[in-house]
Amino acid sequence: MLASRRTLLSVVATAALVSPRLARAEDLPRTERAFGKPDAKNTVIECFSLTCSHCAAFAKGPYQEIKKEMIETGKVRWVFQDFPLNQLDLIAFMVARNLPAERFPAFAEALLATQDRWAFARGINPTEELWKMAALAGMSRTTFDKAAADEDLKKWIVGEQKKVQDRWGVDSTPTFIINGAKHTGDMAFDTFRKLIPES
Repeated sequence: MLASRRTLLSVVATAALVSPRLARAEDLPRTERAFGKPDAKNTVIECFSLTCSHCAAFAKGPYQEIKKEMIETGKVRWVFQDFPLNQLDLIAFMVARNLPAERFPAFAEALLATQDRWAFARGINPTEELWKMAALAGMSRTTFDKAAADEDLKKWIVGEQKKVQDRWGVDSTPTFIINGAKHTGDMAFDTFRKLIPES
């Protein structure tokens, strides 16, 4: 089902709640994208793909509970690790990283929720559909075109992905690095909760 404009705007608008105190310097495309208290006792790195159906299912389901019960309460700091699986995926990450840093989590969530609209619909130009999504998030066409053509950023994202592959052996999405330990698959909330220390 295609998401309505109101739904997309609602998802993107929640970005203001993510990290409103970020300085302008932290809006640079190559800085870490994260959600939650910087001093949270638990850190989760999510290696995800914007065109992965398993990542989308996780984002729509368990992640919503994790966000409410663990991230927004200060128990978990969530770090987003780009893990593109194809060229469209890579362009989508490049565009997402050219939005202000505090908008990244909500924009990624919106893209995952609307894969059928911009990535997999028949008879569309995926890049143009991605542009429509970026426009809803407040990006100008000039910024979008520049982001999609940024070869240096593309190389950086691929390089960071390789570091994750080499360090943790990540080879599928979603994969979670929970306090330094690797867990693979779009696990249920109850399963995920058991991996987070109570104290």
